[in-house]
Amino acid sequence: MSSVALFEPIEIHGLTLANRIAVAPMCQYSAIDGVPNAWHTQHLGSMASSGPGLLMVEATGVEAIGRITPGCTGIYSDACETAFAGIVKSVKNVLPVPMGIQLAHAGRKASTAVPWLGGSALKPGDGPWETVSASAIPFGDWHTPKAATQADLDRIKVAFVESARRALRVGFDLIELHSAHGYLMHQFLSPLSNHRTDAYGGSLENRMRFPLEVIRAVRAVWPSDKPMGMRISATDWAEGGWNIDEAVRYVKEAKAAGVDYCCVSSGGLTHTQKIAAGPGFQVPFAERIRRETGIVTRAVGMIVEPHQANEIVASGKADMVALARAFLDDPRWVWHAADTLGATAACPPQYQRARPATWPGAKMRSQLANAAE
Repeated sequence: MSSVALFEPIEIHGLTLANRIAVAPMCQYSAIDGVPNAWHTQHLGSMASSGPGLLMVEATGVEAIGRITPGCTGIYSDACETAFAGIVKSVKNVLPVPMGIQLAHAGRKASTAVPWLGGSALKPGDGPWETVSASAIPFGDWHTPKAATQADLDRIKVAFVESARRALRVGFDLIELHSAHGYLMHQFLSPLSNHRTDAYGGSLENRMRFPLEVIRAVRAVWPSDKPMGMRISATDWAEGGWNIDEAVRYVKEAKAAGVDYCCVSSGGLTHTQKIAAGPGFQVPFAERIRRETGIVTRAVGMIVEPHQANEIVASGKADMVALARAFLDDPRWVWHAADTLGATAACPPQYQRARPATWPGAKMRSQLANAAE
């Protein structure tokens, strides 16, 4: 066992992760009709090859209208399920890294263009679709969503449940419910996007009602011996919006409903947000949620450097860290972090020649990194 905190194993509801490093879910906007393809296989395989503790698949729509863009993955059809099953099998042949999928519904932030085509609401002629949200309030100057009826809510809950069943058949080790970044569950939580006057709006208890119904429904079908997590936004970074005090209460309720870990992010609900961004800027939110709820917590957001990541875990601010852009920049981030911190990381035998014990160049890179500290 490594003496470096970042490389200590951790057990989450019966699933043992070799280290505290997760590849964050990263949308690739490259699916066709929700079906992932060869791009996703190579992307996830490259992320897995340096041995992270957990590999998360991108936000994946539980129904077609819940996708963010026409290029986003889904897990609502047999074709989606079959494709994901092949990808999971292929990736685990690279390294048997535990894999999870983030189940999501974009709500009013659906029906948008992929980022490299502007990332704004789809225009007539681009194949837009009607969106649904807590209330008929648009995201900035985007399309106005339909306020969800009880029939809509019932359908969406069933979609989450059926997607969880598909994820189990695919072979995912865990699932993560997306309750962050201004997507549907977050839209119900925030008073800025939820102006309902029924049992799903108004008080915090009412605004939490639909997300908690989804959590309970999914937990009821997801095996009791497998972990289920969620990602939340701890704050809207906007006056009158969702805040960390409410987030703590929500996580307590979610934990009681069967959520085993929480990945703590922030923002994404409104264009008026004023984010105080900087290295590890969301870590204090994760630290407070961990301290006040006792749930296994994952920190994310501008975590890029090995010593920074290790300090977050070693000091007890979070149990794990998740990295996104750092892995895009360097898919071998885990190896390089292990070299820097004096730990060990898994490596496919095909790549052993690039490790410090067998290649002087790797050892030199590690020495240079330590000398720069």
